[in-house]
Amino acid sequence: MIRLPLLDDTRPDRFPDPRRALAEPNGLLAFGGDLSPQRLKAAYSRGIFPWFNAGEPILWWSPDPRCVFDTRTLRPNRSLRRALADTSWRVTVDRAFRDVMLACAAPRPGQAGTWISEAMIDAYVALHDMHHAHSVEVWDGQRLVGGIYGVSIGRLFCGESMFSARSGGSKLALCALAVWLREWDCPWIDAQVSNPHLIGLGAKEMPRNEFLQNIHSLTSAPFDQGRWGTIPETPAIQLLNSDPMDGSDEARVS
Repeated sequence: MIRLPLLDDTRPDRFPDPRRALAEPNGLLAFGGDLSPQRLKAAYSRGIFPWFNAGEPILWWSPDPRCVFDTRTLRPNRSLRRALADTSWRVTVDRAFRDVMLACAAPRPGQAGTWISEAMIDAYVALHDMHHAHSVEVWDGQRLVGGIYGVSIGRLFCGESMFSARSGGSKLALCALAVWLREWDCPWIDAQVSNPHLIGLGAKEMPRNEFLQNIHSLTSAPFDQGRWGTIPETPAIQLLNSDPMDGSDEARVS
């Protein structure tokens, strides 16, 4: 029988030590509580995130290993550059946060449902209104063709989900996000749970202890969340060509 700590409804800042998370299912730490902005900020600052299906209690996780993109090495590869070389796509930030979440929640081939419920959408929109959740949008004319959203705490960005309505849409959003985070000295995009798709995009697995050892310094580092509002609408081709092509140690998004 699995015994999990029940979170205190009156203390949104209290979580168990994530090192106490279960090995099976990997990373399950606690249940209960709520999705208030205060609790979400406290969770992410400790390397913990909510993940549950509709009809389930809120479940909180901290898996081992952790899946992480290094913004200092994440680059689009030549095939993605070639595929989007003639595109008129453009990229924006925080122009359509809820729409990106809704697109990420839409049914996908081979999936019976989604964990991004209305309650989750409302919770992260509230966090977005507090300037701690952000989205990157990819547009073809007036059509949203790709995007990614996540949570920003200090110098750590925690990616939640991304989508493509056109081939390359999510990859461009991910690369654009890495460009800006790199400029701001934000080294990681936390991708949470590893899978072959993320590894294929350039993510790496990191032992949870190593991840957690860096959490405090990253999430407590001074960071002006107002920076997100200064990013102008940018042509996709400008972002794809914003970094040099050389560097054998770079993770290439294909």
